[in-house]
Amino acid sequence: MRLFVFAENKGIEHRVSVTPNVCEKLALNHEISIEKGAGEMAGFDDFSYKSSGGKISSKENIEHADVIFSINPLERDNIKLLKEKTILIGLQEPFNNSNNVILLRDSNITSFALDLIPRTTRAQYMDVLSSQANLAGYRAVLEAVHIFKRAIPLMMTSAGTIPAAKILVIGAGVAGLQAIATAKRLGASVSAFDVRASTKEQVESLGAKFVEIETNEKMDGVYADEMSDEYKKAQESKLRTVIQSQDIIITTAQIPEKKAPIIIKKDMVETMKSGSIIVDLASKTGGNCELTKHGEIVEKNGIKIVSFDNILNRIPFDASKLFAKNVFAFFELLVQKMSDQPEISKIDDDIIKSTLLTYNGKILNERIEKICQLSKH
Repeated sequence: MRLFVFAENKGIEHRVSVTPNVCEKLALNHEISIEKGAGEMAGFDDFSYKSSGGKISSKENIEHADVIFSINPLERDNIKLLKEKTILIGLQEPFNNSNNVILLRDSNITSFALDLIPRTTRAQYMDVLSSQANLAGYRAVLEAVHIFKRAIPLMMTSAGTIPAAKILVIGAGVAGLQAIATAKRLGASVSAFDVRASTKEQVESLGAKFVEIETNEKMDGVYADEMSDEYKKAQESKLRTVIQSQDIIITTAQIPEKKAPIIIKKDMVETMKSGSIIVDLASKTGGNCELTKHGEIVEKNGIKIVSFDNILNRIPFDASKLFAKNVFAFFELLVQKMSDQPEISKIDDDIIKSTLLTYNGKILNERIEKICQLSKH
């Protein structure tokens, strides 16, 4: 097959979907072209791709490709360059990008949404959301520490003792757990909160204190979900007390297919110590802090609420390496299954079925099909 690695919009994305080491593996069985300059922002020059068996190409050659690899959803003008039945593999943001999904359907593009990879043991090698969230949690702590004007670990010196900084992580998913681990390695006094009771053991295994809500309502599962109003009141009351003593707060709480829950209200921010930092990793879906503005640093009474357009742009080399490994694992599975069943929609595999978004002029995911129908009205 003829493969094409798309160059992302460098204004918003520094990562690349295929790195030279993965290019070398793909080139063993396929003809692979890389759009000129696709990897330069991540630290991979065109020569490294040529040395790995790839060809450097212009965007115009995308129309000859059988398979396109990208990170972000393709813009409309680029989708229109694709020939019918081209296979597109990347993040599609299908729940809030219905116009693109409709265009992929109408253009008869076979698209796979890596956002929909199931959270199962078998799929973990392809789970781009987890691999990227891991790095985002790590980097969030470093960014907060960089902005914070104090030392992080406990220091006992002849001139006096510097107490350890207090860091609270809200949301103990992949990003949150990595943030906890990073903060502990830096010597902070770390605590964490999550609505899922099952995360307590994970939080404590990393040496952090779990903030518990006194309620009989419990929730478990891979993803967080909306809680009752009674629980929310108890949560707010508890966190209102806890955050007053925190130096740094990292928020990561998100609910699939919904706006991020507001956990830190404006008046709660006002109770925090001057010089404190909030890094909101949920800003793209609205943010966990009421004062968050996506891609900006907001200052309120000496407290900084920080969010990034794309925090992974601050660690694009490793983010690209992990993303590319995930993509390669997915593509290998797809090729293997297609060799047995060329009709992609009939492939009996939970990972392929979960991620197949559009095929033969149809949207195959029922939930997304409903969203697209609603968007027309």
